[in-house]
Amino acid sequence: MSAPVSTRVGHALAWFLRIDLNPGQRAKEAPVPISTEDQDGNSPGTTYIEQEPTVLEFFQQFEPSVPSFVSYLLSLVPFVSWIGRYNLKWLYGDLVAGITVGCVVIPQGMAYAKLALLPVEFGLYSSFVGVMIYWFFATSKDITIGPVAVMSTLVGNIVSQAPKGFPYAKYDIASSLALVAGSIVTAMGLLRLGFVVEYIPLTAIAAFMTGSAISIATGQVPTMLGISSFNTRAATYKVFINILKHLGETKIDAAMGLTALFLLYLIRWITSTFLPKRYPNHKKTWFFLSTLRTAFTILLYTLISWLVNRNRRKKPLFKILSTVPSGFKHMGVPKVNSDIFNVFVGDLPATVVVLLIEHIAISKSFGRINNYQINPSQELIAIGITNIFGPFFGGYPATGSFSRTAIKSKAGVRTPFAGVITGVVVLMAIYLLTSVFYFIPSASLSAVIIHAVGDLITPPNTVYKFWCISPLEVIVFFAGVIVTIFTNIENGIYVTVALSAGVMLFRIAKARGHLLGKVEVRSVAGGSLYSADDRSDRGSDVAPYTAPAGLVEISVSKKALGRSHENNGSRNVYLPLDQADGSNPSLKVVSPYPGIFIYRFSEGFLYANASHYTENLVQHIFATTRPTVSTITTDVGDRAWNDPPPKSSNTASTERLPTLRAVILDFASVNNVDITSVQNLIDVRTQLDRYAAPDTVEWHFASIGSRWTKRALTAAGFGFPSDIEGENNNKRKAGWAPVFSVASVEETVVLDGNHVEKEGFDVEGGRPLNGSRSSKDVEEGVGRIGTPTGAGKRRVPVVVGGINRPFFHVDIDGALRSAIASIESR
Repeated sequence: MSAPVSTRVGHALAWFLRIDLNPGQRAKEAPVPISTEDQDGNSPGTTYIEQEPTVLEFFQQFEPSVPSFVSYLLSLVPFVSWIGRYNLKWLYGDLVAGITVGCVVIPQGMAYAKLALLPVEFGLYSSFVGVMIYWFFATSKDITIGPVAVMSTLVGNIVSQAPKGFPYAKYDIASSLALVAGSIVTAMGLLRLGFVVEYIPLTAIAAFMTGSAISIATGQVPTMLGISSFNTRAATYKVFINILKHLGETKIDAAMGLTALFLLYLIRWITSTFLPKRYPNHKKTWFFLSTLRTAFTILLYTLISWLVNRNRRKKPLFKILSTVPSGFKHMGVPKVNSDIFNVFVGDLPATVVVLLIEHIAISKSFGRINNYQINPSQELIAIGITNIFGPFFGGYPATGSFSRTAIKSKAGVRTPFAGVITGVVVLMAIYLLTSVFYFIPSASLSAVIIHAVGDLITPPNTVYKFWCISPLEVIVFFAGVIVTIFTNIENGIYVTVALSAGVMLFRIAKARGHLLGKVEVRSVAGGSLYSADDRSDRGSDVAPYTAPAGLVEISVSKKALGRSHENNGSRNVYLPLDQADGSNPSLKVVSPYPGIFIYRFSEGFLYANASHYTENLVQHIFATTRPTVSTITTDVGDRAWNDPPPKSSNTASTERLPTLRAVILDFASVNNVDITSVQNLIDVRTQLDRYAAPDTVEWHFASIGSRWTKRALTAAGFGFPSDIEGENNNKRKAGWAPVFSVASVEETVVLDGNHVEKEGFDVEGGRPLNGSRSSKDVEEGVGRIGTPTGAGKRRVPVVVGGINRPFFHVDIDGALRSAIASIESR
């Protein structure tokens, strides 16, 4: 049957353009005839020809199916998966947590609205909308959405940038910012781009939170002291200097602020440290008292303020909130136009980053603490929709709050429905308590803010742990904090994210591989670490010592290196020749075989680090081998300009070096390759073939975990023996010995007359052997071959990898055996 017209046209076009349609053709065929009998003379085990993945397969993995699309739609409203199982026990937990958080969010929301340079009622509006909408889309039961200190400060910086005489109010700018930022975040969530948050490391988040907390706390000190003669929105260091300059201007507000701050810390110490140690059986009671400290402090100082200022409303003794309107007085469609957009467009990226960082970092952290997983993309949808609908109720940008989330978690929240309870509490405050809010001292609210953001500062002990883990990242941490203090929060965000990305790229680009050597080890019980036969071995390189009980691995003597490790229960392990991994320096890590080099990648193998890897490998090979054809007597005029003649003193030592025979690359840490990295390997192969001419260098690969990586290497000519130039420029295959890794599986044989049916089953893997085969596969010999000698069950050898790629091995040991066999067969 002739090929379709489209195929023939395509082949003709490829011939005209000189395109090789089968660059890995040799990998599609068995390179050697496979024996039809095993060592016992029985019928064969199995042979296997691995098929390359196709481009169609690549795109099919992204093809949505009807079930996946339905699952996607259901994932947009996660509450439907648990709301049907809601019960009274869950309701009790949600009531307690919701009411507790409601008592905290009311004073915090009003305080944070002041940070945003907005009337305090906008903090209540944002608090209500956040908790009432979030639970529909939430995958976290602990998170509480609402106004937060960092986001509020950022909003305050943005609205303060409006030019003089701007025709719109500050809350119009804040509402428009929430709507635009929420739309961007929602789009990211719908496109399932939540993974982008993974590019923001913990160091950047810690630096951002610490710098922001210091900046916010410093900016609130003047209000707490009653000082108002300078700009508290300037750089943190300027604010600090101005505080010291104007301390003499402190007013009576300081009495309401400093004492409130002291009381907040005192209550926390008593209820979180003193009482739990003294009366450990009432920890739950002390916890609730601790969480209500903010509400208690605000009510206490409101009462004091009412007693002092009730008869002097027009001229209060200290600054108070004054009139707070009841109900939703600012509901309506938010104003969005080019004039408003131009005010915040430059800060829009920072706004989106803050929304993402705070919310996802907090929700993931509490998910791990409480043993459940969140969906980052769905969380983006949740905070996005919250910020889209918030402006219609008068809200401004809101995201997850660390302090309120921690309280909610410890209060025993059971489901996201607790947010509805919190929303009811806030709603009651908006309609019933606004007259009480009139007398709240502004200095006391500043004390609440300082107390709240204090928990965001990374403690010194945590910074020291960072130093123990990664000193370079600690530099990034301090850089972010310093930039935030000396400039602003936005610059701190950009610097920490950029520096973290730079550190990651530097580590990838400068990743160092390791040349490996072989050590033979065996496992022994700690109680018999050195048996009598080990101690009697005078040639052992390991000095006996007493080890703690447990299972350990030890190196056997050099005499054992030549013995087959199958006979004495030992095995080969491969360690860096320089022992940079911290292995016992008493070990003698030796070269696996003269002229064979094993190289392990420490990171991925991509365009950024390909040259760095291969330069390290080639440099080591040139330093420890000699060319196959001696160049000592080569005339100076025939030498390359960069190939100086060897010194006479080094001639003898150079001649004793082995020639290059094979290179084994450990791809265990390599998930993907790209065109640049593969081309780099091709260039190095050409370079080393010239160095080893007239011989060729065998390239073996171990532990390749991706079919696409195998396809890429195959297209570049790796995975099978190389062709070498023979007489009259004819190519011939280099001499090599086929060595394959084989496993034993159980096979059932059923005889039906002259028809033979074989059903293989991998008992250990719990799956059919090689899967199902099509009629075409049977005709072409793909899969199992051979004829059984009888019926019943038996164990037969089965190759692990495809025999069409004999230089792709499952482990380093198999690769080394294959390379040695080829060398010794020549």
